[in-house]
Amino acid sequence: MIYIEDDRLVIKFPELHPNAGVSIDFQRTLRLPDDGKSHPLPPGFGGFPLRHIEDFDLGKSEALKKRGGVIMPMFQADALWLNFHPLVEDDDSAEYPIAVKIGTGKVCAVSGKPWNNKLRKRPQDYLVVPEQPWLDGYNVGDGIIRQFVAAPLGDGATAEEQLSKTADVGGIQIQAFPMKRSSYDKLNKPAQYGDKLLNVNYSKSIAPPSFMGLAAGGMMRQEITKDPHKMADWDQSLTERCFVTIANASQWMGITGEEPPAPPISASDYTAAGLPWFDYYGADTAAIKGVKSLGGLKPFQQVYAEQGQSDWASESIEDEKIVIQIGKRPVLDGTWC
Repeated sequence: MIYIEDDRLVIKFPELHPNAGVSIDFQRTLRLPDDGKSHPLPPGFGGFPLRHIEDFDLGKSEALKKRGGVIMPMFQADALWLNFHPLVEDDDSAEYPIAVKIGTGKVCAVSGKPWNNKLRKRPQDYLVVPEQPWLDGYNVGDGIIRQFVAAPLGDGATAEEQLSKTADVGGIQIQAFPMKRSSYDKLNKPAQYGDKLLNVNYSKSIAPPSFMGLAAGGMMRQEITKDPHKMADWDQSLTERCFVTIANASQWMGITGEEPPAPPISASDYTAAGLPWFDYYGADTAAIKGVKSLGGLKPFQQVYAEQGQSDWASESIEDEKIVIQIGKRPVLDGTWC
């Protein structure tokens, strides 16, 4: 089952175990400049609101309801990341592993391949929760992602348009697969996944007329964890999926009657104010490699600069960042005997 709770998407498999599930919130964040640098994790500004798409009159876009799922608002050039929370409804049991696929415009954000409804391990096209606490963008290099940034369909900036040569889908596609109960039971010990992490979270323009897709933005240091389990451990016969339609701010107000969240401040203003960024220690997990096709994506700043819109391309961060370390930080071995 899938439902919305406190603007989070909750996916559960109660027939397997009380803890078999994951919640996902769509976090607003600073947009990173495309300055050739790999930045640490930006801070959070709260989640985007989620609503059931079937509850609203979409006018000429009524056909989008056939996809089902939910709808949420983003400004053009708004940045977002996905925050994953394992469900722990039975405190006496370990967290239950869930494989999660993420697509944008039906392009896999992890493998760069066209969307399909099965898990693939070569190349790995999914994340494993709780090992992977979040995903901020496209897997473009070893330990490097390009940030998810909203762009209107039809401008040529989205990953869908660059890789699939279409502008028909947009939005975000999510599909979850639970571990088989027999495999979960064989683990036979509480999961050791490190400390609880800060709910860190990661914008300019008049809303365009079309629905939105996601484009690649600035670069960030982030590893995508290699699946530590066997492919046979995943129950691919049991799955849940959700289509997330992205409306621009104007559409959101017209459809729902609600004000969209205000755009966050710029990364340069945030840094100049002396506010913190974050770095995550995940040295005890193996990471998958970056994907050549995703690495070839033009960042949205470059696409618009080539069209004569250079505002976003001129963004930069001049001040030194204050970086806070989170996760399992190793203890250094000094010289003392």
